[in-house]
Amino acid sequence: MFPLFRMICYNTTYFRIGRSKNLPQEDSKKLFKGALILTIAATITKILSAVYRVPFQNIVGDVGFYIYQQIYPIYGVAISLATYGFPVIISKFIAEGEAANSNIKQMMKSIFLMLSSLGIILFLLFFIGAPYIADLMGDSKLGPLIRIIAFSFLLVPFISVIRGFFQGIGSMLPTAISQVTEQFIRVASILLLTYFLVRKGYSLYIAGEGALIGSVIGGVVSLLVLIWFLLWFRNRHPLSVRVSPMILGKKTFLLQGLAICISGMMLVLFQFVDSLDIYALLTKSGVSIGEAKSLKGIYDRGQPLLQLGTIVATSLSLTLVPLISGAFQNGDLSSLKEKVGIALKISIIVGIGSAIGLINIIHPTNIMLFKNDHGSLVLAVFSVSILFSSIILTITGILQGIGRVYIPALYMVIGVIVKFLTNQLLVPKFGTLGASVATVLSLCMVAVFFMKELRKLKIGKLPALFYIKVLASAFIMTLVLQIWLICLESFLPSNRLSSVILALSGVVIGGAAYIISIMCFKVFLREDVLFLPFGERLFRIFTNKER
Repeated sequence: MFPLFRMICYNTTYFRIGRSKNLPQEDSKKLFKGALILTIAATITKILSAVYRVPFQNIVGDVGFYIYQQIYPIYGVAISLATYGFPVIISKFIAEGEAANSNIKQMMKSIFLMLSSLGIILFLLFFIGAPYIADLMGDSKLGPLIRIIAFSFLLVPFISVIRGFFQGIGSMLPTAISQVTEQFIRVASILLLTYFLVRKGYSLYIAGEGALIGSVIGGVVSLLVLIWFLLWFRNRHPLSVRVSPMILGKKTFLLQGLAICISGMMLVLFQFVDSLDIYALLTKSGVSIGEAKSLKGIYDRGQPLLQLGTIVATSLSLTLVPLISGAFQNGDLSSLKEKVGIALKISIIVGIGSAIGLINIIHPTNIMLFKNDHGSLVLAVFSVSILFSSIILTITGILQGIGRVYIPALYMVIGVIVKFLTNQLLVPKFGTLGASVATVLSLCMVAVFFMKELRKLKIGKLPALFYIKVLASAFIMTLVLQIWLICLESFLPSNRLSSVILALSGVVIGGAAYIISIMCFKVFLREDVLFLPFGERLFRIFTNKER
């Protein structure tokens, strides 16, 4: 433990870190490049995280999926701590020189000890408290699974500190490679172990244990990758430097780290609430144990759909966050408003298109991915949350980019509380449909809070005509899609292959209709396109079409 810590201290001490309020052009490009690398890595990991659930559900069925999804949010908390929260704050302290040259080892030691204490506390909480948490969820058989995933919290301090160090010196590649490697190994381990255990006739709970062991293996491999980068860096950079004098505030570090963590794990916290009470509420309201597990597993089909639906919107819009942060630091209010407006446009356009499009093809999509159409209405309602999640995740990035760290966390906590209360009210009466409604209502409320926050700051206000044009485009897409599906269904047989054809062709036809409508209504200005990745190429295509 401590030899690794000393290595981190050594590397931090021997690297020059400068601070400038107005970043020169070269630094701005480096900042944007680094942010783009992390965005690409995050996009790949999100895609893998969403896609593997489909073959996994096909292997273990709805009950097996329920078992895994009950425990997954606990792992999601560990991932958020090691990815979104503490590495960001650590990198901030390093990049801004929050310690004197003589104090930097003490600073890193303090950080490592704090995170180690937190990791051990969380490990003990879930390992020792596993039977009680399982009873709270209403299923005592989940206890061994909770104990397995508790080990992931012991990896958090190591992964967080190393990632934070590299991000602090402007090297995003180690973080990106470790994230992608972790997810590849994790997904492969989960699918292979689960397939083997199910094929050998083990119970679904044992198969769930195998899946969670695969998750822990992914975390261990991620740490090994980071250690390799650390050893490589130490051999390549033996330069002595000075760092600007500041004293680390332990309280500030923990508060900011936890605030960013909470903001980054909004969807995980909603899943955690569902894990705690949906199954328990269903059984208490008279649903049989077997049916309740199956219903919860069917409801959990919505998670990969939500993840896939928000990837495009958040990935595109969050690439603008470095530009937003730069405009804010330079005091350029006009540029700040412009870039925030573009980010919001992207999240709303893609969010509405993804949500409405999925609702239109939810029946064949459900069969294509999960073998049957069970819970299609529940998933259709749940799909609305794609829109609000896209808005929330985008504005979270914007607010953090302009130094508003605590506000997103506060609104997230309020949203989680509302989600818990609405679950208590709606699930006993309407089952998993009530849980979907509770998710949509809670996310809608949080999204409204975020939009109002931007208005308070006098940025990000979009004209009413923009919303009218986007909704009109969504209506045209729905009209085209329904005509297409009705015509195609009339001569296709009722089987899974037909559902694949309906779903995939629906994505193409509906997407094309939506994009053409957006272009015809001129929702996106040509100037907006230039700020997007590959914007110049898109601009040339846009111009050629006009000619």
